[in-house]
Amino acid sequence: MLVIFVAPFFSPAATQMIEAALALPHIRLAVISQQPLEHLSRHLLGRVVGHWRVGDVTDASQLARAVQGLSAVHGAVSRCFAAYEQSQLPLAIVREQLGIPGLSSSAANNFRDKARMKDVLRAAGIPVARHQLVGEPGDARRFVADVGFPIVVKPPAGAGAKATERITDANALEDALQRYRPSVDDPMLAEEFLRGTEHSLETVTINGKPVWHSLTRYAPTPLEVIENPWIQWTVLLPREIDDPHYDDIKRIGDKALAALGMTTGVSHCEWFRRPDGSVAISEIAARPPGANMTTMISRAHDIDFVGSWIRLMVDGQFVTPTRRYAVGTAYLRGQGHGAVASIEGLDTVQREYGHLICDARLPYLGQHPTGSYEGEGFLILRHPDTRVVQDALTRIISTVKVVLR
Repeated sequence: MLVIFVAPFFSPAATQMIEAALALPHIRLAVISQQPLEHLSRHLLGRVVGHWRVGDVTDASQLARAVQGLSAVHGAVSRCFAAYEQSQLPLAIVREQLGIPGLSSSAANNFRDKARMKDVLRAAGIPVARHQLVGEPGDARRFVADVGFPIVVKPPAGAGAKATERITDANALEDALQRYRPSVDDPMLAEEFLRGTEHSLETVTINGKPVWHSLTRYAPTPLEVIENPWIQWTVLLPREIDDPHYDDIKRIGDKALAALGMTTGVSHCEWFRRPDGSVAISEIAARPPGANMTTMISRAHDIDFVGSWIRLMVDGQFVTPTRRYAVGTAYLRGQGHGAVASIEGLDTVQREYGHLICDARLPYLGQHPTGSYEGEGFLILRHPDTRVVQDALTRIISTVKVVLR
C-alpha cells in the first residue's frame, strides 16, 4: 500500500508519527511537507519512498498536485491523512477529488468550522454553548444583549484555545471588534462563556461506530492558561474512565460524533461539567489530541498510542487496550520576562515524586519562553491510584518555579 502522510514541518510529534508509519511492514510511506526532506531525522530519510514539498499544506490545490505527483511516480494512493488540524478539510477535499478513502469533506467541514459544528450539534439536540457568527459589529452587540457578559471570541476555524479571548465588558468588546474587524468574508465567532470544570473525551471510531474512549480533566482551563502566561497547569487522565459519573458525556459524545459524520479515526472533544452537574460540548476535532495526551494514553495502557492511531488510519483496525494506570502532566511555565534564569523546587519534586515520573522535558537555563500554553517543560506521572497522581500534580505546580529574567 502507498500511504501519504501530510505535515507542515518535521516536528517531534510529526516525526514520531512518520516513524510509527514506517514500522508497518505492508506499506510504502511518502510524505508531503512544507519543509525540505533534509530536515527529517537522518535515520528515517532513506526509508521514505517519496516526498513532495508544498508552500502551504492547507491549500487543497497544492495538496492535490502533490498527491498526483507522488502517485504518478509510486502508484495508486491507498491512504492520505494528517494530524494537523488545519489540513483536515483541504485534505478531505483532495481525497474526494482523487477517490482516496477517508473522512468526507462535508464531515471535515463540520469539525473544522466551529460555528457550523455548533449548529449541527444543536440541531441534533446536543448541549453546546450558545454562539453567533459575527459578520459585522452589530451581530456581536446583539449577541451580548441576549447572553450577557462574559463571552468568548475566536476564529471560526480555530484550534484548541489558540486565538481565543474572553470578553468581560462593553469596552473590551469594542476593542476586540476594532482588532478583529469582522466581516462577512472574514467573520469571528462569539460564544457563551461556559462555566465549570473543563475536560476532554478521546474516542476511537471505526466505520461510524465508537469502539473505545479516554477522558482527561484540565486544571485550570486552557483559556485561563492562555490569559495568564505564568500559570502552571495540569491534565489528569483518571484510571476510572468507565465510572458511571462519565456515562452522560460518553453518550452525548457518541451522539455528537454521529451527527458530525465521523467515520474512522481518533477524535478529541473538549467539554464542560457545569456547576449544576450538566455537561456541554465546547468543540470537537477529528484528530488525535495534543498537549502530550497521546503520550499519556500510551503510558496509561503500556501501549504506543501513536502507532495504534497509524494502524487505525491505514488498516481500520484498533486493538482495545487495558487501562492500567492513572496518568497526569504538569506543565512548567516561566514567570517573569526574558530567558530562564533559574528553576526552583526540582530537587524537592525529584525526592518526593521521582518514582512516579515516567516522562519529562525540563526547562534549561538560558531557554526563551516557547509562547505556547504547553510552557517551557513538563513532567508526566503515573500510578495505579488516580488520587496519588492528582495530589502529586498539585504539589508539583505549587513547588516548581521557573524564573525568567
